Amino acid sequence: MIEQFRGVGVALVTPFQADKSVDFEGLERLLVHTAEGGVNYWVVQGTTGESVTMSWQEKVQVLSFIQEHNPKNLPIVFGIGGNNTRSLIDTIQNMSFSGVDAILSVSPYYNKPSQAGIVQHYQALADASPVPIILYNVPGRTASKISSHSTLRLAEHQNIIATKEASNDLEQCISIAKGKPDDFLLVSGDDLMTIPILSVGGQGVISVMANAFPGIFSDMVHLALENKFPEANQKLHQLLEVNPLMYEESNPVGVKYALALQGVCEAHVRLPLLEASPELREKIKKAMPVGIATTTAEE
Repeated sequence: MIEQFRGVGVALVTPFQADKSVDFEGLERLLVHTAEGGVNYWVVQGTTGESVTMSWQEKVQVLSFIQEHNPKNLPIVFGIGGNNTRSLIDTIQNMSFSGVDAILSVSPYYNKPSQAGIVQHYQALADASPVPIILYNVPGRTASKISSHSTLRLAEHQNIIATKEASNDLEQCISIAKGKPDDFLLVSGDDLMTIPILSVGGQGVISVMANAFPGIFSDMVHLALENKFPEANQKLHQLLEVNPLMYEESNPVGVKYALALQGVCEAHVRLPLLEASPELREKIKKAMPVGIATTTAEE
């Protein structure tokens, strides 16, 4: 089960048209772009997919479309997270998981539960879910860090198979790698931290930049997994300048503009996010990795 989540998962953006409705033609181009770039699986309706501004009906429509446009039969992870445990259980119990391989579930946000509360929250979700759970630790967004101790407790649950670590805390990642069972994956949730995390025992990444640069990112990760770190670092260096620009005006503003430059989809986002400012657009244009074909069609 866990083998299909080694390597590169891409946290897919949701392309929008000018009226902010879902752009399914753009989504199809994105699926081709990432699949041909060598990613190993898709993550649908995570934070990068602007899930917080998507209706449930839209989320299901996007998921169904991706399932129907998956010629390489890539595994699919679906985002179901929040801070109301009972509501999430109801969602899980009333959803069809046909064609879904796992759930990515972010740590409860805003109500700031204790570590014991976080553990019981995830245990309840895992007990209710017909597919495995991937934890998502991103305290910069949630103010709700999952400690390494809590992660290792949750790793004992047979239906919790991985953690996406976006804590920017390498010591925490080392602790998880040291104490985790063999059938539990440590997955990077921070693109630039991926090689360091892989070097201490991580097995992959769920990436933002792999939307726009799937070939470079996939090569980087698989070289690192083969312990070819000098070669992997060369790939990382190609992305060093553009990476911070992906988040300068919040995710996925930057990566959508990088995709627009390549003609994959438009740069539209939903309020309260705004499209990349003229200043950010110029920075991204200048920082695009060498060899990435761009277009001016989005102008």
